[in-house]
Amino acid sequence: MRHSRGRRVNDPLRHVHFVAIAGTGMGSLAGLLHARGIHVTGSDENLYPPMSTALERWGIPVYEHFAAEHVLAGTPDLIVIGNAVGPSNPEARAAIDEGLPYLSFPDALHQLAIAGRHSVVVTGTHGKTTTTNLIASILLRTGRDPSLLVGGMSLDFDGSFREGQGEHFVVEGDEYDTAFFDKTPKFLHYGARTLVVTSVEFDHADIYRDLDHVKAAFRTLVERMPREGTIIATVDHATVRDVVADAPCRVVGIGLDEAAQPEWRATGITADADGTHFDVVCGDLSAERVTLPLYGEFNVANALAALATVDALGVPVAESIPALREHRGVKRRQELRGEARGVAVIDDFAHHPTAVRAAVGGLRAQYPGRRLIAVFEPRTNTSRRADFQADYGRAFDEADELVVAIVPDAPIYSATGPVTERFSAKKLAADVSARGVPATAIDGVDAIVSHVASNARPGDVVLVMSNGDFGGIWQKLLRALQD
Repeated sequence: MRHSRGRRVNDPLRHVHFVAIAGTGMGSLAGLLHARGIHVTGSDENLYPPMSTALERWGIPVYEHFAAEHVLAGTPDLIVIGNAVGPSNPEARAAIDEGLPYLSFPDALHQLAIAGRHSVVVTGTHGKTTTTNLIASILLRTGRDPSLLVGGMSLDFDGSFREGQGEHFVVEGDEYDTAFFDKTPKFLHYGARTLVVTSVEFDHADIYRDLDHVKAAFRTLVERMPREGTIIATVDHATVRDVVADAPCRVVGIGLDEAAQPEWRATGITADADGTHFDVVCGDLSAERVTLPLYGEFNVANALAALATVDALGVPVAESIPALREHRGVKRRQELRGEARGVAVIDDFAHHPTAVRAAVGGLRAQYPGRRLIAVFEPRTNTSRRADFQADYGRAFDEADELVVAIVPDAPIYSATGPVTERFSAKKLAADVSARGVPATAIDGVDAIVSHVASNARPGDVVLVMSNGDFGGIWQKLLRALQD
């Protein structure tokens, strides 16, 4: 820990302040420390549910702006600086200039919560949040009393964190960089002993140059695994096979593709109103039928990874498979926000084209025979670039209609060089229409709501995809449908 004014690292923490507290990871660690009885404060400029309501429910005071006096007046014992702030942030600047103790979020999480536990780190371009939640929920339901920090609001844990008395700490490991003063990936800081790699694709174009750059980060993580550790890898993906090829520890392959020779494989996938059903086959294990209350083959792979992970941690399948049936999921992952006039409104966090395609396919399986209207907001630093323009054009093939939001022409953060070509919502609409799916680009949330509400028919399913609050579109759409 960085420290000053004679304060020792071992001194008990009385007050911790979080700079950019509203991020899911930051807010979750804040909640965990608050639950210990530590005085926690925070600040941020972009507060929206579900983290804003969680912080309010926990009773953590949050300043809705950044100011140096927030760290200077109260003199916290520790200041945790999120990766969403830059070196000019007045609170981060004051902490550093005044020699106050500060840590990045990943280092704070490891030092204050993970150290001394068996660290189970779930990584990958897609599926991290759901797989993290699945692993922790199985451990809990089979009596292992795990700790958890997940990048979403878990319905199984009624929040995004849990501090148990068991030996395992299950954490979602993001490949994004740690802080402006530490550009290494966050997942390198968690001391993984069991590692899950769900997928490796090009993403975060604001900090990674290309796919090889992303793979290099994952290879570094794999190289740092202890010899006695275990890696659970989705070997259906050539990129995953590539990054784990020289692992110094045991690698357990999972997947749906028999040609990839996974040790754990799912076959016989079907879906009905109860969820997705599949047979799990592993070595000498005869096929065991699994019921998962989630939809889409990507969630089958997530569940398979969870079963293989808890098996490596000592949980037999006779216990883990029944526990899967009780899984409740994570908010903003295929979450039903409500139904009005016979129209179901679904919220999903999908924003990468692969995740968008999977989300549309999953909803198609969940609501067979119903018309599916996809509404997409490209708001990330990556999706607002032209990198995935063509991929998005192919991601909506299973939808019946697409509405894509025209986002403001705001600056795009990029550490990999200036952004010369931007994503075009109008071009996406044209490309998707050319593939046979009616599509339109619309400027403004209220205009989108009006369009969808006036065109929706009883029985339709509206899938809204965004990694932000999208102007509260779900509530507005439900109200418009009711009216």
